[in-house]
Amino acid sequence: MTITTPFGAQSTAAEVVDGIDLTGRRAIVTGGASGIGIETARALAGAGAEVTLAVRDLDAGERTANDIIATTGNKQVLVASLDLADRASVAAFVTAWDGPLHILVNNAGVMASPETRTPEGWELQFATNHLGHFGLTTGLHQALAAAGGARVVSVSSSAHLRSPIVFEDIHFLERAYEPWSAYGQSKTANVLFAVEATRRWANDGITVNSLMPGGIRTNLQRHITEEDLQRMRSQTGAGSFTWKTPEQGAATSVLVATSPLLEGIGGRYFEDCGEAGPNQPGTRSGVAAYALDPEAATRLWELSIDTLAA
Repeated sequence: MTITTPFGAQSTAAEVVDGIDLTGRRAIVTGGASGIGIETARALAGAGAEVTLAVRDLDAGERTANDIIATTGNKQVLVASLDLADRASVAAFVTAWDGPLHILVNNAGVMASPETRTPEGWELQFATNHLGHFGLTTGLHQALAAAGGARVVSVSSSAHLRSPIVFEDIHFLERAYEPWSAYGQSKTANVLFAVEATRRWANDGITVNSLMPGGIRTNLQRHITEEDLQRMRSQTGAGSFTWKTPEQGAATSVLVATSPLLEGIGGRYFEDCGEAGPNQPGTRSGVAAYALDPEAATRLWELSIDTLAA
């Protein structure tokens, strides 16, 4: 049964969480010091949760934490160092975490970057957007299980429609690098992760859902020119494209993290505060069948474990 809610494309994170009490709950938001991460963290803190901003730039994290404390009155807004493209940083974050974790919002990401590789030779977008979050979430599995009813939010994108997982050459070692294909592949991985994690962890009371936040002008687009955006819209039939505010862009993440309507629901893809239907050719909404394919989800999980263990 498709999940519907009273909220929509124009709803804000604060509206979505209104009336929900997160007192005593602990949350992590990766990339919590920029873009929709700030408003996701603000909404969770506003509902009473202890929120840890997992960020690369600790100064920006502290500024954001102080701002959220000032606007919500919740002093339980913490900052911790996390670089998703650095295995040692992910491992250190996991080791430092103590106690249960009720909400994990895998929000951070890099979009359409020039060809860049990690020291291991991994393509940066796949390494950051998928492998880093995979290592973080699996590393925090016991903390999530200890919470009872924990939720993981996997922030994907309609860009997943640009590419399935190209298992034969994920890291563009044989094919020419194309920034949007690489980004799309990493965003497909975010959806497949939700499918497989829910399957594996349902008995632990952990549910994982993915989502498309919408188009929001943030630092995420730092590698993209206005000409690039116009060309993308013409290619995808999105001529009537409308930008969301960061508060609106954070709404679907907060809904997936907190709504009672999603109790026990996992492995699904949401957009505009509701579960998305199948993608229709020529549109940039809905979810691709390959992103929900259970066989691909299992294959990606096993490959990710092997990659991080190498």
